[in-house]
Amino acid sequence: MVKINETKDYLPVMELFLKNDLEMDEEELISPNILHCWKAETEENLLIGGCVLAYFEGEYIIDGIAVEEPYRKSGTAKALLNQAVEKARQLGAKQIFLVARAPEFFRKQGFQNVGWDEPPAFFDCYTCPQRGQKCFPEVMKLVL
Repeated sequence: MVKINETKDYLPVMELFLKNDLEMDEEELISPNILHCWKAETEENLLIGGCVLAYFEGEYIIDGIAVEEPYRKSGTAKALLNQAVEKARQLGAKQIFLVARAPEFFRKQGFQNVGWDEPPAFFDCYTCPQRGQKCFPEVMKLVL
């Protein structure tokens, strides 16, 4: 059984993101843009997933979501994403943006592709030299 709880201790979640090849920088660890952070843990308190909801230039953003490989396809990512979507709704969000490396998962959750010019330039992908070379992320939006 997986437990999902909100946390103010972002460091373990950010380390999980890095371990799962999500690019983060030190500024994001203390970013005033982070609104909420959730962690997914096993009954033994092993961190297996995380999700961050941020707010930047008037837009709500999923600034990271990852689940450890053995726990993927278990419903953990969907549960984490649902927490963030519900919180964004409570905060009055009309839409949520994200950059997806697994776009099919997000399409199944109702997200649609948008152009790179639609959301604010919040994601590191905008300036990453790997974008379009080794990494092919997609910008997506969920209308609430």
